[in-house]
Amino acid sequence: MLCLMLTVLAHLFPAAGAGEHERTFLAVKPDGVQRRLVGEIVRRFERKGFKLVALKLVQASDKLLREHYAGLRERPFYGRLVDYMRSGPVVAMVWQGLDVVRAARALIGATDPADAAPGTIRGDFCVEVGKNVIHGSDSVESARREIALWFRGEELLCWEDSAQHWLHE
Repeated sequence: MLCLMLTVLAHLFPAAGAGEHERTFLAVKPDGVQRRLVGEIVRRFERKGFKLVALKLVQASDKLLREHYAGLRERPFYGRLVDYMRSGPVVAMVWQGLDVVRAARALIGATDPADAAPGTIRGDFCVEVGKNVIHGSDSVESARREIALWFRGEELLCWEDSAQHWLHE
């Protein structure tokens, strides 16, 4: 019930999604799933101290992917991107924590693996921009939109994370 209330509040009042209850959407792309990188990626976010509130393995539909990437529709690579994301299973996740959107982007690394720092997911595991292992929301607003596309409200679980008092004042 608390998760549902947080989700509703986040949509009604943008500031309600801030703080330790901020959420982001991540998706391990088909190349990451095929290369068996899901566990390593989950481990990095857990070790950082973020809380996993939803996770599922899906074969994304053309409709879902076109809606997810609607902002890129005019880009020359759009069709290839949708085809690539449809080429295999995707692991969709929602993570929660303090400033999680910005922190997740830092953990993921630059979109172009050639620009991604060592120690980031893309810096450690990617070679080309067309197969860059993971998607992460680029803003709190994008995270809300993407979470709503990939998950129903009841799929976002609330649970007490006993480590939180060791991470935050």
